[in-house]
Parts: sequence; C-alpha cells; structure tokens
Amino acid sequence: MFTKRPENDGMNVPAPKPAMGQQPALPPAGAMPQNPLGNKNMLKGSNKMVPSIIGADLTITGNVISKGEVQVDGIIQGDLHCASLIIGEKAEINGVVVAEDVVVRGQVTGSIHGVRVTLQASSQVNGDITHQSLAIEQGAFFEGKSRRADDPIGSAPKLEVPGERHYNGATE
Repeated sequence: MFTKRPENDGMNVPAPKPAMGQQPALPPAGAMPQNPLGNKNMLKGSNKMVPSIIGADLTITGNVISKGEVQVDGIIQGDLHCASLIIGEKAEINGVVVAEDVVVRGQVTGSIHGVRVTLQASSQVNGDITHQSLAIEQGAFFEGKSRRADDPIGSAPKLEVPGERHYNGATE
C-alpha cells in the first residue's frame, strides 16, 4: 500500500537561487562533466570536443595533426591525421588523409585511410581508399582503388612529427 521513497543522494536537489546581485553557487565537483583529456575546448554541458575548423579563407602548406575532430573548408597542401574528419564542399586536400571517420564533400588528391569513409555526392577523390567500410553516394567522383582492411589506420604511412625522437620504435 505504501512505498518508501529512495533517499536523496544530493545529486537531484536544485541549487538555491542566489540573492539579487550575487554570483550563483557552483555545483559540487562530481556533478560537472569531466574532460578526460584536460582539454578546455569542450562544448558546454557535454563530453564532446569542439571541432578544429580550417576556414574557407585558409590555406595550409604542411602536415596537420589533431587528436580530435577536424572540419576542413579551406585548402591543405600536406598530410592530415586526426580522429574524425569532415571535408567541406569547397575544401581541397592534396596529401594523405588518415582518420577513423572520414566524410568527403570536397576534393581529395591523395590516399585516404579510414575505418568508416563516406564519399558524398559533391565529393571528388583522386587516390586510393583503404577502409573497413565505404559508402559512396550517387554523383560522387572516385578515381582510384578501394581496399578493405581490418586495420586501415595501421596500414597508413607514418607521419613524422617535428621534435619527436624515435629510438628502436619507441617515441620520446
């Protein structure tokens, strides 16, 4: 007939409203989402990182390396290694692309190594694609070879990072 309410652990208690002119109190440390990488480039209220954006007015000559998501709307003359990549409709990449997720809407001249690769209708790719899964929309242009691999990123050419020293396969 009667049920006992679960005890409140303090996590669902609304914070008291601050008096006029006072700063609101911060929630307890455990209540805020934690960023495992210690990176400040997170979207507010989520655990998702803010993408690095290479704007339409930007041309990069050299290699680009990111541990997160990259959105390219400009031009890159060099290799690009990142976790996730979106290549915009007007973007151009002339070099090797390596990422887990690759969405191509623009132009790539060079090989692509990705776990999941999607060539959308506006894409133009001149080069080989090594992938686990590949989706090609009607209207996409693809000139090259497609190879399925269990580890497409592991088969990608290694990118030398300036300042890193390598000793017997180990990185310092």
